[in-house]
Formats: sequence, structure tokens, C-alpha cells
Amino acid sequence: MNDKDLMQDILLLEKGACDLYMHGTIESPTADVNHAFKTALNDSLTMQEDVYKKMSSKGWYQTEQAEQNKVDTLRQKFSAN
Repeated sequence: MNDKDLMQDILLLEKGACDLYMHGTIESPTADVNHAFKTALNDSLTMQEDVYKKMSSKGWYQTEQAEQNKVDTLRQKFSAN
């Protein structure tokens, strides 16, 4: 396993953790539990962003620029609702 593969795995794990923490936050039965999940979610989002930035700087995570007409179409679709 090389560094790129390892970073991809870490990124996927962080995304999964964010998903779990988000659902925990939504379903929290008390303010204390909600606060704990929100804190964990924010920490996990920060780690996810750090991993993404590192991968992006090495050229391991490439994003594509969205076409403006597609963005406009989606904006119109969802603003109509």
C-alpha cells in the first residue's frame, strides 16, 4: 500500500465518521449528548479537510470545475421548490 492509497483510506474513514457524527447530532436525546456529537463532528470535519488539502497538494485528489450551465440549471430547479 502506498501513501496515496493510505490517504484515500483515511479520507473515506473520516467521511464515514462525519456521517455518523452528523446523525448522532440530529438524533441526540439531550443537550449534553448533542454538544458532544457536534464537537466530534467539527473535529472530524477539520481532519477531513486537512487530509483533502494534503491529497490535493500532492495531486492525489483532483476536482473538476462544474459547467456553469449545469450549475444554473440546478439552481433554477431547487429555487423553484
